[in-house]
Amino acid sequence: MTQGKTGTARGGAVTLLNAVLGEGLLLAQAQEAPGFAALAAPDRARAQRLALSVLRLVEPVDKQLHPLMRKAPPLPVLNILRLAVVELSQGAAAHGVVNEAVSLARANRKTGHLAGLVNAVLRQVPVGVALNGVQKLPRWLRQPLVHAYGRDAVAAIEAVQSQPAPLDLTVRPGAEAPEGAVLPTGSLRLADRGQVSALPGYEAGGWWVQDAAAALAVPLLGNITGLRTLDLCAAPGGKTLQLAAAGAKVTALDISAPRMARVAENLRRTGLQADCVIADALHWQPDAPFDAILLDAPCSATGTMRRHPDLPFVKDGSEIAALADLQAQLLDRALGWLRPGGRLVFVTCSLLPEEGEDQIDAALARHSGLTVCPPALPGIAADWVTAQGGLRLRPDHWADKGGMDGFFMACLQKA
Repeated sequence: MTQGKTGTARGGAVTLLNAVLGEGLLLAQAQEAPGFAALAAPDRARAQRLALSVLRLVEPVDKQLHPLMRKAPPLPVLNILRLAVVELSQGAAAHGVVNEAVSLARANRKTGHLAGLVNAVLRQVPVGVALNGVQKLPRWLRQPLVHAYGRDAVAAIEAVQSQPAPLDLTVRPGAEAPEGAVLPTGSLRLADRGQVSALPGYEAGGWWVQDAAAALAVPLLGNITGLRTLDLCAAPGGKTLQLAAAGAKVTALDISAPRMARVAENLRRTGLQADCVIADALHWQPDAPFDAILLDAPCSATGTMRRHPDLPFVKDGSEIAALADLQAQLLDRALGWLRPGGRLVFVTCSLLPEEGEDQIDAALARHSGLTVCPPALPGIAADWVTAQGGLRLRPDHWADKGGMDGFFMACLQKA
């Protein structure tokens, strides 16, 4: 991994940008590098926030930088400039931003000779002037979304994704929770994220972090009190907690042991109960049918780019066909574990119809006696409901409130 002067938050941010934009690493992978991990915890957190801000605005930043240079510098220098431009646009003190950008360039023997360029360019950048335009989705994703939802909707999605995502919480009735805005569907939204573990009520376990869109999947199952319920592909566990809090007898299954450790930790913090199983759902077999199943299937995660702006720079869409095939296999297996009359909610955090609406159409064709139960949830808009009875959620929904993650979900009932 190409590293800059990583003893500071800004240096750490440049290290992350070099990894994502230069090496094609996800931000989570980049954070595991020794040079970044050696930073103090507050600097790591700030570095991540700075890198996320840049990744949301690469295209507008580059448009501002382009006329200020005769040619683009090497990527490590360009990322130093990008970071500085974003900070200056947000009103950071020019002296500190420019000086540290020059220091970051000098600290690397491969970029030290361009420190003067960094200084000259940044002294032409205005302070406190917002960047023009938004970061567009990559072509492999933008084209199918324009076809599915129209250009205006895609432009609205891009506008929402250019801003930091608020923090949403699912709160148990009567529990201590931070101050925030209650959304129409019941989630609690905090504009200022802060450190999650320092928020009121965290240790008491009365709430957990969960995007408002993701929180709608479990309610689609209806009343599950006392029902034998499976959370398939359960990690990181928000839906497991919802199922348990609703009074279900929960089995939570996931293939990843480290991710299931997070589920177990959240269960301990909240005092909720679930039977945690680490297994491959394509080979695992339950000992009895389930009354209700939640299948949050592996997908392209294209609906989470407002929280993970590194994804458009790392993914190219080549994995989608294999993911769609896996989703169909998991859906068929899960339906086989469902008792007659039972309900299954199929969920993907994808904006692509082939990972949502198309999967339901294909499942209805493969399985006779299967029906879709239209959603009847408080706070949802009528135009979120698809013709087949599923729920299509997009980042531009509630744009005035900060948007939501993109999801498709549908409740299937077995005859």
